[in-house]
Amino acid sequence: MSADKRKVIIVTDGDRNARKAVEIAARNVGARCISCSVGNPTRQTGEELVELIKTAPADPVVLMLDDRGYCGMGNGERALAYISRHPDIQVLGVLAVASNITGGGGCTVDLSVAGNGEIVREPVNKVGKPGGKLLRGDTVEIVDQLNIPLIIGIGDIGKMNGADDVKKGAPLTTKALQNILSRNL
Repeated sequence: MSADKRKVIIVTDGDRNARKAVEIAARNVGARCISCSVGNPTRQTGEELVELIKTAPADPVVLMLDDRGYCGMGNGERALAYISRHPDIQVLGVLAVASNITGGGGCTVDLSVAGNGEIVREPVNKVGKPGGKLLRGDTVEIVDQLNIPLIIGIGDIGKMNGADDVKKGAPLTTKALQNILSRNL
């Protein structure tokens, strides 16, 4: 990849709890978080978000996208597809967040951060329990169709029965971001 491409990590969650946890985790790993990308669902288009990424003072940039429980191609997934295919952006990885959706698809993961903090080679559910073939989430259905080098699964960011609480420094989200960065930078 070209050195002048902006390096981005995408998180497939954008609610209030996720925002706080991702902001803390990004700070913990020395990344820049574009907090205005939050929303449930994502409000900005992929084009608007690429422009925001380009204005970030440094890499890597962490961006949150959300479909608000919509199964199928929602706002967050449309933005994810656009950003991941943009010639000025290098997506380092996706932090695929599990949810309680029923129906719809999911995505494969390269590894996951379980609710107990262990790195596992299978998807996890919303509370971070490993199991299954696909990570089920509302903003992950398109992930397998994109050329993303690393997909890390995680339970509900900022929660997971208190294991990822922001008062603890969002340790599981931090660990997931560290794994993406250690494999890319």
